This record gives sequence, structure tokens and C-alpha cells, in this order.
Amino acid sequence: MTTVLIPGSFDPLHLGHVDIVEQSVELFGNVVVGVLYNHEKPSGLFTPDERVELASASLADLPSVRVDKYDGLAVQAAVSAGADFIVKGLRNPADFDIEQQMAHMNHSVAGIRTVFVPCRPNVGFVSSRFVREIAAQGGGVDHLVPKPVAVALADRFPASLR
Repeated sequence: MTTVLIPGSFDPLHLGHVDIVEQSVELFGNVVVGVLYNHEKPSGLFTPDERVELASASLADLPSVRVDKYDGLAVQAAVSAGADFIVKGLRNPADFDIEQQMAHMNHSVAGIRTVFVPCRPNVGFVSSRFVREIAAQGGGVDHLVPKPVAVALADRFPASLR
């Protein structure tokens, strides 16, 4: 069975991410969701440990998926995870442009190939940034994120309109 790494900040994990994970399980079998962070740049809505916890809870029904955190480059995480490939989800042509450049760079650095998986149209518009902004302003995001993330966002932004 092939093992792939899906790297990202996942701050927070949303249904677009879940879609790519589910498709990757179907295509490859074993999936490592790599929560990447830079300990020299503490930032984000959730800490790396909280992101791992939320992703693990959100993906608990997928037994061939594990969630780990990694400090450093995606290719370093892929090697550490024992991944055969990196998987990147694509929402639009702009995603392809930047992801292709990163894929070529990652291959030149570590020899690890990247596979692009297009997200399903019903989640192609979702981004972590938009989820954070909407939740912070009191908007409902329950239809955009898994239940554990929705609960965490409601706790983080108690004045929300949920």
C-alpha cells in the first residue's frame, strides 16, 4: 500500500481538506496529514497541537489516516513520514500555478513527487483564511468545517451567530 503525505497548516481543517484526504485514502491507501509549522514564527488561530487534535478528531473515521505535526519543509516531513508521494489539493488554476512550482522544487530537493488531486466542486471555494475571518466576525461556518472544528471555533469566538 502506498503512503502519501498531505502537508498544510490546517488552521483550521475544513471540508475541502477532508475531501482531499478521503480521495487520497481511496487512491493510495495510507495517508499522513502533516500539520506543518515553524516554531520560530508562532502564529495562527490554533496551536500546532490543537490543529493535530482537531484533525485527528475530524478524521477519526478513516483508519488508514494518521495526523502528525512537523517543523520544517514539506519534503522533510514526507521523508520523516515515510511517504512515497506528497498530495496537494487543487481548487483552481491559481492553486495549480503555485503548487506546480513547489512540486518541481520539492522533487529537485528530495526526489519526492507531488500528485495533484482536484477537490470536489462543492468544497472548491473553502479556505482556512475565509473560515477564520467569517468565524471571527460571528458568521456561521458549521457547513464548511467538520464538527470538532465547528465546536472549537464556537469556543474560540463565543459571540458568533451559530
